[in-house]
Amino acid sequence: MSETIIIGAGKTGRGFVARLLAEKNIPVTFVDKDEILVNQLKDAAKKDGFTVRFFGEKRTPMKLTDYEAVTWEKADFTDAELIFVSVGGTNLADVGAELRGKLPSDHKVHIITCENASDPAGILKKAIDRDNVAVSQATVFCTTTAEKGELDIASENYPYLQFDADLLEGYVPKADTIRPVKNFGNFLTRKLFTYNAASAVIAYLGYIYGFTDYSQAANSPVIQELLDQNYAVTNKVLCEEFGYDPEDQKEFARLSRDKFTSRTIVDTVERNAREPQRKLGPKERIIGPLQLIYNHGENCQVLAMTAAAALLYDGEGEDVWREIRRTRTPEEILKEIGGVKEQPLIDLVMEQYHKFAKAKNPLAGE
Repeated sequence: MSETIIIGAGKTGRGFVARLLAEKNIPVTFVDKDEILVNQLKDAAKKDGFTVRFFGEKRTPMKLTDYEAVTWEKADFTDAELIFVSVGGTNLADVGAELRGKLPSDHKVHIITCENASDPAGILKKAIDRDNVAVSQATVFCTTTAEKGELDIASENYPYLQFDADLLEGYVPKADTIRPVKNFGNFLTRKLFTYNAASAVIAYLGYIYGFTDYSQAANSPVIQELLDQNYAVTNKVLCEEFGYDPEDQKEFARLSRDKFTSRTIVDTVERNAREPQRKLGPKERIIGPLQLIYNHGENCQVLAMTAAAALLYDGEGEDVWREIRRTRTPEEILKEIGGVKEQPLIDLVMEQYHKFAKAKNPLAGE
């Protein structure tokens, strides 16, 4: 087996992580419990591998050929230096228990979880419980899709996997597409305020303006104009607050915009607007950046509109949210759930709330 191992040969493992490594000519071994999938990969490797195609034909399809594939029973981690784990957050403890007895003890092993879950590195580290193992966590921005039973992957052309540098104790992977990030907590805030906030703008304003298809909402001229306004002011305050390089943050936002406006990703407004009570939390994707922009003295109109739209949201199956709206006024929701204390900020949201509530056709401004 190779020095670089990917546990979990699903869409993210083989279509994103493996692709980033293949771009730097680093061979990998896939380890997966699905014997049928492993045999498919082995058979493909004897021929011409499998293909990663990119949404919107942003680049030439890429063939992945330099890999092995094994089941857990045949996995040998003797030479393992770097392991990626992409198995779903609920499976991390089980994977850690399996690894505990299989990892070598004569050298340092570095592991990066590729799960957008709560404290995935902590869960896996506790389950492995080995002194010579460092476990970090990455955040996955890249969307990948595959037809059932097919090896080939359709993917965004996202260029990096960013991980918590501090948890990997100074180790830097050979592939520069695997990027160590210091102060990872700030980076997660950056992601939340850039990516998740943009998604909220599209979803909740899309709802107000009568869209059901997420892509159609994201590509509406009026929403795109608001989206760009919000990216511009968010970029500015994130650089001021955390010291990010303006050009780097601009690229970060551009990748976010490319993702959400892609017409090749099928999604709904409803799925992205679910649980407004959670998304209106004080450190969440609407109130968090809204508060930051307001504190920096910048124009926070777009997120005030988004908060107002979220307060008016009434999607199917939102029983908890409907009960909250029944028992609290919009101002009380902003104060109690959103933690907003500044009355001028509350007034700004409420002004937009009343405009939306009265409008017959918000998209036309009527």
